[in-house]
Amino acid sequence: MHIGGTVAAGFEQVRDVFEENFRSRGEVGAAFAVHRGSELVVDLWGGVADDDGRPYDDRTLQMVASATKGAMAICVLRLVEAGRLDPDAPLAEHWPELAVNGKDRVTVTESLGHRAGVPVLDEPLTLDMVSAWDPAAQALAEQVPVWEPGTRHGYHALTHAWLVGELVRRVDGRMPGAFFAEEVGGPLGLDLHVGLPSSEHGRVAPLRPAPSPDGPDEFTARMLDPTSLAFRAFFVSSGLFSWVNDPQLWRAELPSANGMGTARALSRMYAACLGEVDGLRLLSEETVTRGAREVSGGVDEVTGYETRYGMGFQLPFPFRPMAGEGCFGHYGLGGSTGFADPRRGLSFGYAVNQMGPATPADARSVALVDAVVACAG
Repeated sequence: MHIGGTVAAGFEQVRDVFEENFRSRGEVGAAFAVHRGSELVVDLWGGVADDDGRPYDDRTLQMVASATKGAMAICVLRLVEAGRLDPDAPLAEHWPELAVNGKDRVTVTESLGHRAGVPVLDEPLTLDMVSAWDPAAQALAEQVPVWEPGTRHGYHALTHAWLVGELVRRVDGRMPGAFFAEEVGGPLGLDLHVGLPSSEHGRVAPLRPAPSPDGPDEFTARMLDPTSLAFRAFFVSSGLFSWVNDPQLWRAELPSANGMGTARALSRMYAACLGEVDGLRLLSEETVTRGAREVSGGVDEVTGYETRYGMGFQLPFPFRPMAGEGCFGHYGLGGSTGFADPRRGLSFGYAVNQMGPATPADARSVALVDAVVACAG
């Protein structure tokens, strides 16, 4: 078993747990990083990246799925902090085409908190629509909500890409991947991309399907039911899960789900939300507080279990516990995650190629986070 990287003095237990994940928790290829303040105190990687046995190393790129949503939340909050975007204003003020079928009053904040009522598209989604951007964004603008916007919340698993990404484009003029690269990723030197150049595809670790669950759970049942919001929101019928290892999807901009990066990049990004990293801070303390304030909580219309959201960030809930109350960030389907723990001054990044089940909480990341918290004291 190939394990590489370093841990700072006092964090040796984290390496032990990382190795144990490979021995007993089904890990195949993974990386885990933690910053305390601006210091990188855990930087580990190991296993294999693909079926040919290529080592999973510190330059391996991983699709981190919905952990991408946290990166885009930071982008939107930077626009808010710069005074270019009013989070309490209707989203349609910037995107007039959205103001049909009762969506005219849904606010930017409600949209970020998964309250817009459009987690699905009635028009069948294709990979070409995703790649072209405009057809999918237009379909979302025309979509009839499945609940009255603002009244309930449900996970906009894929459509969040166009709600948030088109908002960024309308306010700033740049596509969301370019905005992220130029405003966040580039200045911080992050190996994290929304729209991966073909030249970098050789570094990608393909995702491996999650093992079949031991028994039925409500979320799996919903994902198998063609009439459910979960089935439709995750675009199961469109073949989404057959696209995840398609280079066409890697090249596209799907800023809810196809971020490609490293654990170190995720951790460094959140470290720069809590304080300066090499002289750069992404968000002020006031903006972080605003972004991490609960917008939605309770039983989710799409997933069927409790979820909590701030302005684009996930907040801790039983199946996505992070390091406890006060944390903010985002998990990705399959297990990857990035988040910040302001109370302890810690930030985390975790990337995996072996997808785990959506529920319950992923035993691999829970064990790693618990070990970090124990070591940090």
